[in-house]
Amino acid sequence: MSAAGLSAVAIGGSAGAVQALSRILPGLPADYPLPVLVVVHVPPDRDNALVALFDAKCQVEVKEAEDKEPARPGVVYFAPSDYHLLVEADGTLSLSSDELVNLSRPSIDVLFESAADAYGPSLVAVMLTGANHDGAQGLRAAADAGGVAIVEDPASAYASAMPVAALRACSEAKTMNLDAIASYLSSLRTA
Repeated sequence: MSAAGLSAVAIGGSAGAVQALSRILPGLPADYPLPVLVVVHVPPDRDNALVALFDAKCQVEVKEAEDKEPARPGVVYFAPSDYHLLVEADGTLSLSSDELVNLSRPSIDVLFESAADAYGPSLVAVMLTGANHDGAQGLRAAADAGGVAIVEDPASAYASAMPVAALRACSEAKTMNLDAIASYLSSLRTA
């Protein structure tokens, strides 16, 4: 499947997300044509070990997002612990220590909503497992902007609350199990 017309993938998850991402990110080829922006709820007082964990498993580059950094294809950017990750209109990343959103910083809603504003119909937004409702309104914003909205199947998710909330907010989202999400994302190729 061609990635033509797409600019970025944004992924959000909470409880169970590390295991879910372990099924998705290692399958992305080294020449992946899109940047992948990821928010996982990590306790603010803990170092984000996700970069080292996934860098060892993935063919793509994996790094912690830096303020004012341009989002490059073939790179997975994790939001740093205790910072919101946003996308500016010109596609650069920004970090914010603004108030918690849905009891979370980083917040999935903040990433999805800013990515929807920046990328519009060229965004793929993926809501994974989690135990609250963060990300639901952001997924709605991504779909309203014409982007592709995907939700992990609540029936097979480690924690179904976030997928259920996302589907309630965005009923037209595609529901897929982890293998289908992994297959879809890895199939996106340059034209």
